[in-house]
Amino acid sequence: MPTDTEFMHRALDLARAAAARGEVPVGALLVRGDEVLGEGANCPIGTHDPTAHAEIQALRAAGARVGDYRLAGTTLYVTLEPCIMCASALVHARVSRVVFGAWDPKAGAAGSLTDVFGIAGLNHRVDVFGGVLAEECGTLLSGFFRQRRS
Repeated sequence: MPTDTEFMHRALDLARAAAARGEVPVGALLVRGDEVLGEGANCPIGTHDPTAHAEIQALRAAGARVGDYRLAGTTLYVTLEPCIMCASALVHARVSRVVFGAWDPKAGAAGSLTDVFGIAGLNHRVDVFGGVLAEECGTLLSGFFRQRRS
């Protein structure tokens, strides 16, 4: 069975593809066991859709594939700490586990800016683990923004 690191490498490939399209380089995949149910990469610019984050794209693909919006027993791998919108969607989808790469001090909702996953009273708990390939994920993002500013 693939490891968290191996799945994160696939998420990085998706992030690089987003960067090649001029999108912020974030990639995500939703896995159950060793089966990838859905993949996504940031595409709000190209789709003119503010909700088209990598996590949302992966959730949509997985939901369509399994025929259900509830995705219990799954793990989401994403190269950047989820934002508030994505964290909330992951809770509503009943995702079991989130593994992310780089921390996002400006918009992260898994502990950096806020912790959506830790809100008392939510009807579902998500296990969260950050920092997998954090340096590689962070370098991809910082390089993208450095290039855009120059």
